[in-house]
Amino acid sequence: MHMIATLPGFHSFLAFGIPSGPDLLILLVIVLVLFGAKRLPELARGLGQSVNEFKKAKDEFDKEVSKSSTPTTGTPEVPAAPQHKEEQKQG
Repeated sequence: MHMIATLPGFHSFLAFGIPSGPDLLILLVIVLVLFGAKRLPELARGLGQSVNEFKKAKDEFDKEVSKSSTPTTGTPEVPAAPQHKEEQKQG
């Protein structure tokens, strides 16, 4: 049995655990030193907007998948064939 795979916060795909406690504090201090206190709100705002856009795209994708997977009853609607410019002028 693999003991390391049962540790909380450990993802075998990432090959390391999610940083928590002192590790997270060290990472936050490094980010603060690299970017400065003035840019952190900008970075957080941009990250939040990115997450929101990702969620919207995921929700739209899920809606499209569920819409396409539901069976339609009756005959499907066939769109009208596009008319050429010459036919539009005549008719």
